[in-house]
Amino acid sequence: MSFLDLPAVKTAEGVISLPGSKSISNRILLLAALADGVTHIRGLLASDDVARMLDALKTLGVSIVQIDKNDYQVEGVGGRFPLGFPVKEANLFLGNAGTALRPLTAVLALAQGCYRLSGVSRMHERPIGDLVNALRQLGADITYLGEEGFPPLQIRPANIHANAITVKGDVSSQFLTGLLMALPLSGSVEDEMLTITVIGELISRPYIELTIALMARFGVRVEREEWEHFALPPGQRYRSPGSIFVEGDASSASYFLAAGAIGTGPIRVEGLGLGSLQGDVRFAEALERMGARIRWGDNWIETRGPEAGCLRAIDLDCNHIPDAAMTLAVAALFADGTTTLRNVASWRVKESDRLAAMAKELRKLGAAVEEGSDFLRITPPPIESLRANAAIDTYDDHRMAMCFSLASFGVPVRINDPECVTKTFPDYFEKFAGIVKA
Repeated sequence: MSFLDLPAVKTAEGVISLPGSKSISNRILLLAALADGVTHIRGLLASDDVARMLDALKTLGVSIVQIDKNDYQVEGVGGRFPLGFPVKEANLFLGNAGTALRPLTAVLALAQGCYRLSGVSRMHERPIGDLVNALRQLGADITYLGEEGFPPLQIRPANIHANAITVKGDVSSQFLTGLLMALPLSGSVEDEMLTITVIGELISRPYIELTIALMARFGVRVEREEWEHFALPPGQRYRSPGSIFVEGDASSASYFLAAGAIGTGPIRVEGLGLGSLQGDVRFAEALERMGARIRWGDNWIETRGPEAGCLRAIDLDCNHIPDAAMTLAVAALFADGTTTLRNVASWRVKESDRLAAMAKELRKLGAAVEEGSDFLRITPPPIESLRANAAIDTYDDHRMAMCFSLASFGVPVRINDPECVTKTFPDYFEKFAGIVKA
């Protein structure tokens, strides 16, 4: 289907069981593959990005058995240097999955094999130079097969040595995540503290907190000094926790939480709550600032619209909710005043240039939008003046498609290429249709 027409709706009410988190799914899969022992993963996300990681690990010789639709058993290779992947030469296609390509680049740079990593054309436009530069400080042999600083990459065996390395933090937190996950595999880990210093501001910090928390579940402790210095004490290795559950995806929750705030609610999302590891769970706090009524449980979050009137505009630093902040941009169409979303420069190097894409598509609906280098400012038209039947382009970006479904609370809207949601949430539009009413 090349497009999907969504009718105008007024209200939203219901309960949504969330799919597993993409960020947690791919991190857990890689950690389980590197660990000693067998890990039973429950609630793994079924999506394109996770399929790319599964395919890559299987190609590398990791034994992975599917027990049920979302349950897998992974037999780890016992991560020691040199890393024990059975397959030492492989071509790995990672699609547009940054959560697969970036950490695998770091891990395979230490694996003493010949590996080629590539993706779709958009992945070859997403920078990776800062990660490669950091890995070269360890002696990694990595060659660009196309444009300097971008995939595809060729990795060859190299003389890896422990070092105090630096990495830039202002482009993608996935670079630091990859380094943190890979460094316990370094040959000198038994002898000395391994340290990483971040140069410049570290963006998307909650994703680093997530990485550190999941590494701890697999027995590796990371010491952190503010957001500048990270250290791994010597003598650590990954060990299976036995069984581990993937919590619901907080970024995916944002669309339904926003629907409850815009469409009166209540909407309850199940699969994450007060104990969530994901930074995007704080999206609910942003909605609360806009006037939404929020309730929390251990494994659920519930939203309702304001008691009186409409949502109100906010001015927000979004470093802590980089993906969910996109949902705020569309929710701003239903807020009173001008909403400013700051510190979102990382949007430019995601699945699409999300800053430019958001600005262009919001204007189609009649919003006045100012696009800066790292901010977006949205002034909505009156609700009755929203432009009906706008054809929203999605740029092969799942989050663009899901965000703009919320525009249907004002007017009918067409979503082009709706299948792009298979990246993280294949049945999103069915779930959305189940909670909205005209």
